[in-house]
Amino acid sequence: MNKIFPLVDSLIAQIKETEMDSVEKAAELIANSIIDGGILQAFGAGHSNAGALELTHRAGGFIPSKNIKEPAGGVYESIEGVGTSFMKKVDVRPEDVVVIISNSGRNPLPVEIAAGAKAKGAKIIAVTALEASKQLKSRHSSGKNLYELADVILDNKVPLGDSAIDLDGADAKVCGTSTITTSILLQALTYRAAELMVEKGHRPPIYKSQNIDGGREYNEALEAKYIDRLYRI
Repeated sequence: MNKIFPLVDSLIAQIKETEMDSVEKAAELIANSIIDGGILQAFGAGHSNAGALELTHRAGGFIPSKNIKEPAGGVYESIEGVGTSFMKKVDVRPEDVVVIISNSGRNPLPVEIAAGAKAKGAKIIAVTALEASKQLKSRHSSGKNLYELADVILDNKVPLGDSAIDLDGADAKVCGTSTITTSILLQALTYRAAELMVEKGHRPPIYKSQNIDGGREYNEALEAKYIDRLYRI
């Protein structure tokens, strides 16, 4: 049997068992933010951008959402000061929630984006490999890893280094799992935040697929309320 399937089953079971309280807290932050006129923002450097894309501007996700796009695409993730300078230009407001995805959580870029967003008053949700991150020394002069700046931590449960399966004849483990578990966490978060909005008497503004009839028009009508914020840095 291909080893990826039992591994993923195990990781999903761990998330379901241990992370639902954190999902609940994070969902409450997002629901309240959108109700209060804020938007959901997300950032991930390098491959972690897949998590940010999973959460923002996609069918089934929240319309008031934005992917924070650092111009270098994370090339300078390990260089201190890049994130601090970048965050001076990013439109983050006190009513917003910013989700930052970084498995190691040790590099200066996600740390500085978290610190910058927090300084502007936003709530921070970190998606990280918590136990792995605790084993790693920060590469930032503050000495802090991402999880230490978060209001809520979502642990994606991936092992140190992300790759997870030993294979005879290979010198390194194969199969990175962070995209899988991060996506599941973020979809659980989206579902619960939308559900909370309904429970609070609000209709959640959710994207329809633009590939179904009427989807584009539906989205554009709802986007109009947030358009001044969704396509700016």
